Amino acid sequence: MVKSGSIGVLLMALLFGSGDFLKMERGFVAGRTNVTEQCSMLQPCNVYGFTDWYKLGSVCVKYFNNSLNFTEAEFSCRTQAPGAHLVSVHKQKHNAELHCIVTTLNPKHPRIWLGAFELFKSGKFLWLDGSYWDYDNWNIGQPSNLYTNTEECVEMNWNETGKWNDRGCHNKENYICAFKLNGILKPGSEEME
Repeated sequence: MVKSGSIGVLLMALLFGSGDFLKMERGFVAGRTNVTEQCSMLQPCNVYGFTDWYKLGSVCVKYFNNSLNFTEAEFSCRTQAPGAHLVSVHKQKHNAELHCIVTTLNPKHPRIWLGAFELFKSGKFLWLDGSYWDYDNWNIGQPSNLYTNTEECVEMNWNETGKWNDRGCHNKENYICAFKLNGILKPGSEEME
């Protein structure tokens, strides 16, 4: 098991090693999801070799039903596609679409890691991909452990679906990875049509 001090070092390495983040939105109460309620799935990613990912704004995303701790999930994302990170969320619409992916693919276990963490007990949250923190969707009373090293990472769908919670990074959750649409294209190459 990784000690919390080690997590801070790993998070800083992740933060300064590369830069791309996403944000997420709300849905309905976790554990009380109506699986008959349908949402529109996103279009496939139109980048060659990644058509099993979904297009979400300017990124492609993919859900992984593989419970890992926060650091393991981030490193897993980095092996999935060049420039990939745990997903960051910047709009309510994207949060809702991510929630749709999760509840469609795994309605019985909707909790996932987002690519955000609290920086060194500062009360400030950052996206692993380096993007600007311009949206959040915290559950009422969350984040509840600011300025501590007990719950430094961010999950979605705890207590109320689509809402966010701060959680201990050592816990294991499923996750969504994301990469920028133009992040893996070689010069002179084009997206699939």
